[in-house]
Amino acid sequence: MEQEKLSAISHKIYNKADLLYEFVIKYSSMMQETHDYGTGELLSMIEVHLLTYIDQNPGITVSQLAGLWNRTKGSISQQVKKLTTNGYIQKVRHESNGKLVLLYATPSGKKLSAEHMHYDVVDIMNTVQRLLRTCSTEEIDAFYKVLAEYIKLLDE
Repeated sequence: MEQEKLSAISHKIYNKADLLYEFVIKYSSMMQETHDYGTGELLSMIEVHLLTYIDQNPGITVSQLAGLWNRTKGSISQQVKKLTTNGYIQKVRHESNGKLVLLYATPSGKKLSAEHMHYDVVDIMNTVQRLLRTCSTEEIDAFYKVLAEYIKLLDE
């Protein structure tokens, strides 16, 4: 009897874990897809969020971004290179430490960042409206609360 109870509990846990894995896989794929955020150029969610982060934190370094985003410096450098090549960010050597490279959004990068933020607000509003068809406001709030706590667990 005890083994059956344990088996039922395990099955329930695995089903919930599978749901989380499916979400992560699908969301990760979505992050790699490219979108036009209002400028005619296609960028991935990762690229445009990186640009917006640089725009909101002028003078940040690749090393700092890598630490904040839990990515390798090489991975961040590849994204920065593409954004630099496309004219969205510029690299500036630190005045007193020539080895330190600071990142800044260019005027076109600032424009794209603003377009992206507008795109995200509209997209989030549409997503919430769709979720409200089957979920209550309290359920959506609970989801975000659990998500915030899950992030804390991952950061430990």
